[in-house]
Amino acid sequence: MTALELTPVWDKVFPESDKVEHSKITFHNRYGIELAADVYKPKSASGKLPAIAVSGPFGAVKEQSSGLYAQTLAERGFLTIAFDPSFTGESGGSPRYMASPDINTEDFMASVDYLVNRADVDPERVGILGICGWGGLAVSAASCDPRIKAAVASTMYNMSRVNANGYFDADDSAEKRNKARAAMAVQRTAEYASRDYARAGGVVDPLPDDAPQFVKDYHAYYKTPRGYHARSLNSNDGWNAIGCESFVNFPLNVYADEIENAVMIVHGDKAHSFYFGKDTYDQLAHGVNPANKELVVVEGANHTDLYDQVDIIPWDAIVEFYQKYLV
Repeated sequence: MTALELTPVWDKVFPESDKVEHSKITFHNRYGIELAADVYKPKSASGKLPAIAVSGPFGAVKEQSSGLYAQTLAERGFLTIAFDPSFTGESGGSPRYMASPDINTEDFMASVDYLVNRADVDPERVGILGICGWGGLAVSAASCDPRIKAAVASTMYNMSRVNANGYFDADDSAEKRNKARAAMAVQRTAEYASRDYARAGGVVDPLPDDAPQFVKDYHAYYKTPRGYHARSLNSNDGWNAIGCESFVNFPLNVYADEIENAVMIVHGDKAHSFYFGKDTYDQLAHGVNPANKELVVVEGANHTDLYDQVDIIPWDAIVEFYQKYLV
């Protein structure tokens, strides 16, 4: 595995806390990809701590929302890591800017591999937290890995569903999926011949006057000083044009109803993505252990409010959930 070059300076979009110790580490997944992460540990902590791995949003980097969540949870007593997924940010993997339902689920499970092997972590008290598209991947990882005692999905997307069906399931037909597959096939042929990969484009900029409100919300985060980061896909040129192709044929969370451990879904009721969270919770609530499944609805919150609006994110509910189930 190629050694990663990690930025030595604090380059997050949020201020550094004086209540936690921050360091940078790497760990590897089972595909041999080296992943970069920030570690946040409560100052003066001792003994074996409960731990949480955080990632997301989909197309973001650990210097954005996931780092904010990780640092805030560390202030509340957890050892946390925020990591860049394979092929993105400071993590390894080539070609760059690719996504995979399998590899990205594995990234979360690999973060658990790392945490349970730390001397300062209690291996029986490990959880994960995924934001946006990584919320759906957190549920996917929890359905695979019983070491994950508690999982939180905040303002989640189901990336398989949105890639296969379009927003609000408006493109849910064989005809439209086959048209998309044909376009991807043409793109793949051209890119193999050119030995180069086209980027699909990040959040649109400048913002059209007729842009949907949720696109305006993304712009307000990714394209302004509030959330812009030079390594963020969404802030810049986006994923590879074929980067999310495999999500169409590999649905996530088919067996979410079989998750025995605790899962919390957190979503704003004004989010365009709310249907992903509601439907996932409904699946969990009709599963094998509904007693430890929770839905927290944040009234008035849109999708990106739960990225970084610290007065809106339901920290107390999230912390109480982890304290209850990471025992």
